[in-house]
Amino acid sequence: MKKFFTILAIVAMSYFGFSQDSSTFKADTIRFLEVSGATEPIRNIGEQIKMMIPEDRHEEFTKDFEATLPPFFSKIADIYMQEFTHDEIKQILAFYDSEIGKKVASKTGELMDKASVAGEQWGLDLQMIMSKYLEN
Repeated sequence: MKKFFTILAIVAMSYFGFSQDSSTFKADTIRFLEVSGATEPIRNIGEQIKMMIPEDRHEEFTKDFEATLPPFFSKIADIYMQEFTHDEIKQILAFYDSEIGKKVASKTGELMDKASVAGEQWGLDLQMIMSKYLEN
């Protein structure tokens, strides 16, 4: 019986130790999403939606919208956690905590906007090429 309780205690400690490590991993991954700028486009969607809502309901909408973010970011973190180890996330966070990492994060939105414009132009150029081959 003593052996049973010893094994049970070891299993329980392993479980709770893993659970704590897992929750730290999740927290670090969510922090990575935030510092990398990955959460910003999602927050911008809320601002865009808010412009379609009567102004007197903005505060209420913002509260409801913000309440959806933690569970959503948690699900996104789960996806990243399948692709990266906790150690890798820590290394990525170290990068984003550096001066160059902070610069990358601060420029991400601007770079995405510029890349979007370039992508639109490329799409127009590609349409012209496609039409050349689709003509009968």
